[in-house]
Formats: sequence, C-alpha cells, structure tokens
Amino acid sequence: MPYLHEIRVAWGDCDPAGIVYTGRIPAFALDAIDGWWDHYVGAGGWYYNEVKRGFGTPFVHMSLDFRHPMTPLHRLFCEVAPTRLGDTSVEFRVAGRQDGVLCFEGRFVCVFVEQPAFSKAPPPEDIRALIESQIEPAA
Repeated sequence: MPYLHEIRVAWGDCDPAGIVYTGRIPAFALDAIDGWWDHYVGAGGWYYNEVKRGFGTPFVHMSLDFRHPMTPLHRLFCEVAPTRLGDTSVEFRVAGRQDGVLCFEGRFVCVFVEQPAFSKAPPPEDIRALIESQIEPAA
C-alpha cells in the first residue's frame, strides 16, 4: 500500500479563478514525499536525513501530469510510493486526489549524496533495505 499524505488546500494556494496555482502542485508532491520519509525514517524526514544521517536526496527529475483542477473544497490526499531504486537514485510516484478524483500524478527522481561534500553515493544499507521493502510493483 502506498503511503497516504493529507494536505489542506488553502485559499492562498489558489489563483483568481479559484483553482490551485500550477506552481503549488509540485510543492504539494514534495511535501508528500517528505511525509513518506518522515513516516518511514521519522524525526523530520529529509531534515533528519541531512542533519543527523549525513545524506541528502536532491531531485534530478520531476514530471507531472495534471488531470483535474483542485480547490480548497476538499482535502488533498497524496499517495506516495517508491517505484525504482538504482545504485545511487530512487524514484517516487505521487498521485494526488481530491474527493476521490485523480487531480495529478507524477514521477520524482532523487539522487543520494553524502553531506557536506554533496557527492553522489549509494544509499545507506538500512535505507536501501527500507526502500526495497516499499517498492511498488509495476502496473
């Protein structure tokens, strides 16, 4: 089962037409991925990994498909699941739904880097095992 992250869409997230600004949608997806890290690793997700574990996962690719407009009328529920783990990268799928309607879906690829050198590196073994246990089977 994918991790489910709830987001309250606010009035300030919307444009004069009353729908979510396009630029807010990647932010919602990144918030949901950070929620995945927090759920499985704990202690603040990305922040904990960077500050306490010494590794980061900057993005090297993002793609989004917009399916339906979003408004503040309903909570946004984002499904997050890793779909691929490489030697130094991980890919996440994020699908956002409001009131049961698919609003967006996207792919997000991160590369593992060691801090503070910011050099590409494989994930720590416990993180590799965690991600492998959560990889979503291909559709």
